[in-house]
Amino acid sequence: MNVISKRGLLEKASKYPDATVAVQDWFDAARAANWRNLEEVRRTYPATDMVGALAVFDIKGNSYRLIARMAFPYRRIYIKEFLTHAEYDKGAWKKWLR
Repeated sequence: MNVISKRGLLEKASKYPDATVAVQDWFDAARAANWRNLEEVRRTYPATDMVGALAVFDIKGNSYRLIARMAFPYRRIYIKEFLTHAEYDKGAWKKWLR
């Protein structure tokens, strides 16, 4: 998959140094993947959920959430947010559903 963009993901995650390794692991797995649908994503990340076209990935256990728009036909993942679980619960990320 083409992850757009690694720089944006690393910038968003830089606020959370304890997540660095987990974010890099996610990025490496996503780049190597050829996911065509949620079922295929869940083979690698079983706790992933879809909210509209947005995938919600649990990162580093359940400490962080990565929100990404999935464009399966084009093999693209657009990074939208990287949040703590508490930030995710506030719901501001839902702006990306529009």
